[in-house]
This record gives sequence, C-alpha cells and structure tokens, in this order.
Amino acid sequence: MTKADVITQISEKTGIPKDDVQLTVEAFFSVVKSSMAEGENIYVRGFGSFINKKRAKKIARNISKNTAIVIDEHFIPSFKPSKVFVEKIKKSQKVLTSNS
Repeated sequence: MTKADVITQISEKTGIPKDDVQLTVEAFFSVVKSSMAEGENIYVRGFGSFINKKRAKKIARNISKNTAIVIDEHFIPSFKPSKVFVEKIKKSQKVLTSNS
C-alpha cells in the first residue's frame, strides 16, 4: 500500500476531499520528521511510538579494501508499535494466510 492508497482510503472513509487529506498526511509526516530531528519522540496512544534509537560507536570493516572504519555514535529513527497494534496484527487472518 502506498501513501496515495492511504490518502484515498481516508478520503473514502471520512468524506473529506483527497486534497485536504493529502495536506493533513503530509503535515503529519513533516511534524514527525522535524520533531524527531530535534530529538523529540512521538507517542500515539493505541498506535505506537516514533523514537530515536542510539547506536553506539563501533568498528566496522570495509571488506573490499580490508580496512577497519570507525562508525561514530549516532541516532536512527525507529517505530515501536503499541500492544494493541501488535495484537491486532497477530490475530489478523489475512496476515496469517498470506505468510503461510
């Protein structure tokens, strides 16, 4: 499912014009990105959390040159689904049958 599909479904379910839904969805993503870039985590009750995860400094290998490189400590964005979300997916018959 693409972002356009999500916008179409929201528009159909709510009766709100697609253009307005698109602006809202784009604004949501913009707020998530800018807030996380400022170090803030975002918690959406019943859905999940957008969090910054800290990656420790480590030594990696460049296998083509056979050299060691140092990767400094950094943060990566991560999504942690809520328990309600996880349970809904676990109980979904469509997910169970499509993965078999």
